Amino acid sequence: MTSDITPTVRLDQWLWAARFFKTRSLAKQAVETGKVEVGGQRAKPSRTVRVGDTLRVARAQEVFEIEVRGISDTRGPAKVAQALYEESEASRQAREQDRALRAAANAGYHAPESKPDKRARRLIRALGDIDAS
Repeated sequence: MTSDITPTVRLDQWLWAARFFKTRSLAKQAVETGKVEVGGQRAKPSRTVRVGDTLRVARAQEVFEIEVRGISDTRGPAKVAQALYEESEASRQAREQDRALRAAANAGYHAPESKPDKRARRLIRALGDIDAS
C-alpha cells in the first residue's frame, strides 16, 4: 500500500530556505505585510507550500514571479536553494529592465567626496538667497 502524501512546508520556512530572506522572521514579516502572494492571493506565514505553487515575492525593489519546484525546510547552499524554484522568463526580464532603469537614473549623480569648504558653503547660501527674492 503506497501513500500519496505530498511533502509540504510552511511558507515562511520555504522562503528562508530558498534564500529570498536572510532570516525566518524577515520572511514571516514579508508575508504578513502582503509582500508575498500564493496563487495571486495574500497568504499567512503558516500556509503550506507545495510543488507547483506559484508565488509572487516582492523584495526591496525587485519582484519575483516563481513556481515552486522543490520543498525544503532547511537552509542550504545557494545552488540547492536555486533548485527549489524556477523564475518565469517574463519576471526575469522585468527585473533586469527595472535594474537597468535604476542604474541609469543613478548614473548622473556623484556623491561629493568631502564636505563643502568655506567658499563652497558661501556659494550654496548665495544660490539659496537668489531663490528667496
